[in-house]
Amino acid sequence: MLLWTAISLMTGAAILAVLWPLRTGGGTAPAASAADLAVYRDQLSEIERDRVSGLIGAAEGDAARAEVGRRILRASAETASGAARPSGADRRRQIVAVIGLVGLPVMAGGLYLKLGSPTLPPQPLAARLESRPDQSDVAILVRKVEAHLEANPEDGRGYEVLAPIYARIGRTADAARAWTSAVRLLGPSAVRENGLGEALTAEAGGVVTVEAKAAFEAAVAADPKDPKARYFLGLAAEQDGRPADAAQIWGALAASSPPDAPWMGLLRAALARVGAPVATAPGPSAADVAAAQDMTPAERDQMVRGMVARLEARLAQDGSDIEGWLRLMRARIVLGEADKAKAAASEARAHFATDGGALGRIDALARELGLGS
Repeated sequence: MLLWTAISLMTGAAILAVLWPLRTGGGTAPAASAADLAVYRDQLSEIERDRVSGLIGAAEGDAARAEVGRRILRASAETASGAARPSGADRRRQIVAVIGLVGLPVMAGGLYLKLGSPTLPPQPLAARLESRPDQSDVAILVRKVEAHLEANPEDGRGYEVLAPIYARIGRTADAARAWTSAVRLLGPSAVRENGLGEALTAEAGGVVTVEAKAAFEAAVAADPKDPKARYFLGLAAEQDGRPADAAQIWGALAASSPPDAPWMGLLRAALARVGAPVATAPGPSAADVAAAQDMTPAERDQMVRGMVARLEARLAQDGSDIEGWLRLMRARIVLGEADKAKAAASEARAHFATDGGALGRIDALARELGLGS
């Protein structure tokens, strides 16, 4: 209501500013002529007093009276002319005034009803900051968390919430600072160190800097199996001109990752860059999976053992398939055959004795499966 009152007052002031110059101006000239007539009559009375008192002669008095009389006649004529002047100009002014007074507000209101949103409730900034923000209103969410952290600078959880949001909206420098504060207040963890390392890498244009590498190393220290930190450490080795080290790091990560892991595509591309492509080991077909669903546990176990036996026989003929050896080691552990898994690891090492990258993958998987190195 207050808004509409303010808008009405401003509209009235604007209309008044427009219409004031158009107000009726016909009364100005007659009023001036009437004032002149009053002055001239006073002059006639003064001339008569001067003549009676002898200050001027009769001839001079007659001449002055004649001059004042002419002025009176001219002023009277102007007054009569102004009073009898046609009112066409005044009517035009009145029409313009009515249009300005009524037409302009009506036109503005119509445009607002057509283009505006008169039913939309007010949305003051203070109320929006206090309310629960919409999921799409990231700026409001960020501002609320920032305001909270300004009042509570030791709230590590707040920095941990804010840091990934900064990263998503491209504020990588702010994300790095927020992750640094989260690590300082909450302590190191794989998630926090990875976030810090990624933010520093993004801020450097994709280069794993010394600080970013230190963060990823801290993430691996917190969780040796963390795939993200291990990938970035391999990327750091590649960027440092150490492709063999990169191949070993990435190969070990690929060996310890499930074949359908979401990062396997990225790993294959990375290994191909350093000349160590990953071969894809064959797995069960869709028909095999469908058939296994209708089997009893004993039948399913027999089917798995048959697949493992076929894989082992194939590797005995061609032992150059590193993915096959890694798959055989996992399969033996699934079947509860740890001794055979160790034997498979030993055979694999014998086949790849001169391949550092393959040995690194075999050793990494052996450690993951608890087979020792």
